[in-house]
Amino acid sequence: MSSNQRKLASIRQVGSITPIDGADNIEKISIDGWNCVAKKGEFKAGQFCVYFEIDSFLPVRPEFEFLRRTSLRKMGDKEGFRLKTIRLRGVLSQGLALPLSILGDHVVELGDDVTDVLGIIKFEPPMPAELQGVAKASFPGFICKTDQERIQNIWSEIKDTAESFEVTLKLDGTSCTYYLHDGNFGVCSRNLELEASETNTLWKLAQQYKIEELLRSYGHNIALQGEIIGEGIQKNPEKIKGQDFYLFDIWDINQRRYYLPQERRALHEKFFPVLKHIPILDVKRYLTEYKSVESILTAAEGPSMQGEVREGIVFRSNESGLTFKVISNLYLLAE
Repeated sequence: MSSNQRKLASIRQVGSITPIDGADNIEKISIDGWNCVAKKGEFKAGQFCVYFEIDSFLPVRPEFEFLRRTSLRKMGDKEGFRLKTIRLRGVLSQGLALPLSILGDHVVELGDDVTDVLGIIKFEPPMPAELQGVAKASFPGFICKTDQERIQNIWSEIKDTAESFEVTLKLDGTSCTYYLHDGNFGVCSRNLELEASETNTLWKLAQQYKIEELLRSYGHNIALQGEIIGEGIQKNPEKIKGQDFYLFDIWDINQRRYYLPQERRALHEKFFPVLKHIPILDVKRYLTEYKSVESILTAAEGPSMQGEVREGIVFRSNESGLTFKVISNLYLLAE
């Protein structure tokens, strides 16, 4: 249930509506697994709305101007409004709900993605020059991008699954992909393939660990995907010196699938032991252990490898390609 295109703005249905103690003008509304604050009386339970997820970067338009005081940011040379997790009157608010009237005459149905219609993009913090590199090409189409769905968006669909899951720590860094395809070695950031470089961090780590040689020794068309963490990256919450690569997935290019967790762990141990592996918290956990989306969000809280507050946890099915992330609300509030 991984997606290469995140629905930052979509048509959702308002669930419960709850008063906020001491608040005359706002109330809490639930939208699927999310809670956010809205104007009092703006919505009724069951009504459709446009829901904007956290990390959305909204364009400067009149209908978003009410966000200017709290949310105006710059991304590169572009101004816009960034949506973050916040607390209002003690209530956790994640994202933004607005009436369908914001779409004008655009006809929509429940579940429709209106990200492009409204000009919404994902907010990406500035990337240090040593991580950016020089683009060689777009991200290869024969590899799946590293972007799991958030639990809030899929909880109702998967909560009763009988599958078991590997649970790993989610490290706060930048994703990286190293691949070998028909004899060609490549290095990719989240969205681009990068030209070879002696100064780019992704390439320096490839050379440090001799990743091209490791892939050629294995001899199959695969992609190693992981997180690069360290100095100059996301404030380095793990407090490590320099930068390092932590493997979290292996993509089989020919079969167009991710190796199951047990396959990945075995392959890592046999062929790629020199590479660090993402910390594993559990190899067999069931979703039936959690009573609600709130309980699984609570499970995401806790320490990281070195930090007091971890970014969250990631679930990968032991039987299928189902994977999702659970981001700690404590981490989001601390951003």
